[in-house]
Amino acid sequence: MTSEHQCEVITNEPVIFELSAPGRRAVRLPTLDVPEEPLDALIPEDMLRTEPAGLPEVSEIDVIRHFTRLSQFNHGVDTGFYPLGSCTMKYNPKVNEDIARMPGFASIHPYQPEQTVQGALEVMDQLGEYLKEISGMNHVSLQPAAGAHGELAGILLIRAYHEARGNERHKIIIPDSAHGTNPATAAMAGYNTVEVPSDDRGGVDIEALAAILDDDVAGLMLTNPNTLGVFDENITQIARMVHEAGGLLYYDGANANAIMGYSRPGDMGFDIVHFNLHKTFATPHGGGGPGSGPIVVTDELAPYLPVPIVTQTDGTYRFEWDVPESIGQLRSFYGNFGVMLKAYAYIRSMGASGLKAASADAVLNANYLMNALKDTYYLPFDRTCMHEFVLSGSWQKKEHGVSTLDIAKALLDYGMHPPTIYFPLIVDEAQMIEPTETESRETLDQFIKAMKEIAEIARENPDALFEAPRRTPVRRLDEGSAARRPLICWLPEEATLQDE
Repeated sequence: MTSEHQCEVITNEPVIFELSAPGRRAVRLPTLDVPEEPLDALIPEDMLRTEPAGLPEVSEIDVIRHFTRLSQFNHGVDTGFYPLGSCTMKYNPKVNEDIARMPGFASIHPYQPEQTVQGALEVMDQLGEYLKEISGMNHVSLQPAAGAHGELAGILLIRAYHEARGNERHKIIIPDSAHGTNPATAAMAGYNTVEVPSDDRGGVDIEALAAILDDDVAGLMLTNPNTLGVFDENITQIARMVHEAGGLLYYDGANANAIMGYSRPGDMGFDIVHFNLHKTFATPHGGGGPGSGPIVVTDELAPYLPVPIVTQTDGTYRFEWDVPESIGQLRSFYGNFGVMLKAYAYIRSMGASGLKAASADAVLNANYLMNALKDTYYLPFDRTCMHEFVLSGSWQKKEHGVSTLDIAKALLDYGMHPPTIYFPLIVDEAQMIEPTETESRETLDQFIKAMKEIAEIARENPDALFEAPRRTPVRRLDEGSAARRPLICWLPEEATLQDE
């Protein structure tokens, strides 16, 4: 399982295909007690295989060991520190998973009559009420399936709002520190994007914003605190400027873990908020899901919310579909209900004081790390941070030829996942670090020690970092080949890359 153009695997254990032996089985099914239908009666002929799938023939224990070993190759929050900036990879209490697996929730079907799922609808309704309180807004839709999906819903609401007033606009303003999904979302919704630069404090440059605000601006997308980990001190002025120009203010909720109980987007002047339930409210995430991105809006935008919307009358819950000005349905059914359940359980178990304490601890942990490391790595914005902060490996790159990528790879040998690197783009050799509230001081101290040791190695023996990691199941990839010509399947020894 090697490829000289890509990587070296340092485990000598055979892959499951190499354990295969003809006739070996993991399970034997009982003989059918009903007439066996020919496959072509069940599956269209053009979709039937003409030859076996080529799966390995192995015993049950081989299967178990195979998948257990694969799981141990991966890094996760449950196995080690995961300070992935802007992703809020906090520990997720297992009680929330237990709640989501309860048969009364896990076994229901979206086509069931509403009167048979009143408990599920009540959970959705109460979760919406909690999100309204946390955001400082009055109306909610739980339908968006992820953060970027919530962004799209929000920008479509902005478009619907302006079109309803006969005031078609064409531009969305986006800060240079924004998440990459922001400009992509605006473009997908049919808008042109206009970038506004950051000032020397890391917030929006007010003079630059004033220069680009005009009657063609539909809105401004903003994360606060932003991806630099700083809270924009001019947020109320920014909101006033955008509103005076006739635009709306959209809040990217990816960083909401920093402000729960302390600051509400509605009070800052935002018109639309999306929350990442899978970041802020404790659903394990990564690898493409699962996610949930509810949006919360002001009274003016409520008529355009996507359907269906959970409503209740005299204690009876139902889905409201008849919303004449709605932007419509954005996905199948009603949203990712399992993620909603986990968020509901998390909020109920934490309570208002617990959510506030989570934000306080997240901010404290980030500032603890930042102040411990700012003399070792360059800190471009030396001010109190919120839940995350951005260091730069520019000193190490300039003086020793060691890049941020080398530093990130070296961290893997310490059993820690690297922070987000090379983002935000406005910081050279960026390292975006978010410890979250769930890590102990001992873990934070281990991370500080590792980062300082790596910086010392960069000074004393930089060549050692160019080959890191050395103690992981897969050693360093050839980044170019891995991106352009990934080898993602096992090939027998007699095969060649051309056989793929």
